[in-house]
Amino acid sequence: MEKLIWFAILSLPVIAASLRSLKKVRSHGFYRFFAWEGMLWLAINNFPFWFKEPLSGLQIGSWILLVLAVYPALSGIWFLIKNGKANNERKEEHLFAFEKTTELVDTGIYKFIRHPLYGSLILLTWGIFLKNPTLILSVVSVISTVLLFLTAKF
Repeated sequence: MEKLIWFAILSLPVIAASLRSLKKVRSHGFYRFFAWEGMLWLAINNFPFWFKEPLSGLQIGSWILLVLAVYPALSGIWFLIKNGKANNERKEEHLFAFEKTTELVDTGIYKFIRHPLYGSLILLTWGIFLKNPTLILSVVSVISTVLLFLTAKF
């Protein structure tokens, strides 16, 4: 029951950030919301195991994925802001301000991966999963990964 309460409380900012996207099913933000919710469920379930058995293979693998998730996120945001030339005159209400780019970014990490931010979230998903892998959480991780893939497609 405690996990559900935490999930409900921590879902509020995710819902607030995604509210505009949830109104538009064909937007990338619609699928991203459900992926974020899956990641939140993983984090809530695996939080008690975050630092247990720190030298086990799963924990080391988890930390490797979590650390690897940082670079594509920071680099992706940096190059998107620097070279994307966001323009708030774009009227897509479901987009965050930094997503309203007017230039295709093909420098930095974008030379190698079209959606580094979603790649980062996939690494984060599996890094969280490895903290305490279970069958149910593996299903949540796969669903979140598929949703992030769909997010990148839209």
